[in-house]
Amino acid sequence: MIKSARLLAAYDEQLRTDAETPSAVSVTRLGPLRLVTFADGSGFVTYRDLGGADADTIRWLVPEALAHYQTDPGIGRVKWKARGHDHAPGLHEALLDNGFTTDEPESIMIGEARLLAVDVPLPEGVTLRRVSEEADVRAMSAMQDEAFENPVSDDMANALLRRLARDDGMELWVAEAEGRIVSAGRLEPVRGTDFAGIWGGATRAEWRGRGIYRALTAARARSALRMGKTLINSDSTEYSRPILERYGLIKVSTTTPYNWRR
Repeated sequence: MIKSARLLAAYDEQLRTDAETPSAVSVTRLGPLRLVTFADGSGFVTYRDLGGADADTIRWLVPEALAHYQTDPGIGRVKWKARGHDHAPGLHEALLDNGFTTDEPESIMIGEARLLAVDVPLPEGVTLRRVSEEADVRAMSAMQDEAFENPVSDDMANALLRRLARDDGMELWVAEAEGRIVSAGRLEPVRGTDFAGIWGGATRAEWRGRGIYRALTAARARSALRMGKTLINSDSTEYSRPILERYGLIKVSTTTPYNWRR
């Protein structure tokens, strides 16, 4: 419990700042909220905490935040990132009342990078590598859309290519077999913190359960250590959470995305 509390405190203190959104085009403050706009026409609402706000204040904050985005015709969707350990009375109801829909909660996982940086044997014919060329990035993004059973879109690939052009430290890693990408994920070192995030992990259904995701995670952890990052964080689905737990990462809280679309 002590270790979990220490890791959660590091998460709140180091990550729930501007470090959380390095690719933001703009950030507007509304009370405790950070209203972030990205270049892909999306908004993102986050905060260190809600400053002890009561239910009445939260009922006011939610439509005010949404109105900020509704006045910009270039914003087509907004995500509100809620955390399970926050004091946020009435937030769920206020978001639903203002047209947000909720996704499944994910586990906030944190642990030491060295615990993930282990040797994992790959299936025969599977190789790992970093990618940065446009064709590879688009193939990676398409595979992730397919793995998550989403329509294949250029949106994520375009966003990743913009970030690669800014050279903000993000790394893209893939596993390949039989001439195609079968698993992929990002490594996002957070400047000025002890953290690097592992995000976007996806594996084609027919290749799951063979250790490929574990090997891809280990490769990213080794890269994080080379950058001097000692802690790894991830918002994990129920597929990836048990894998990370086996290597000593701890579930410190939950996060639930609420989505609004114009």
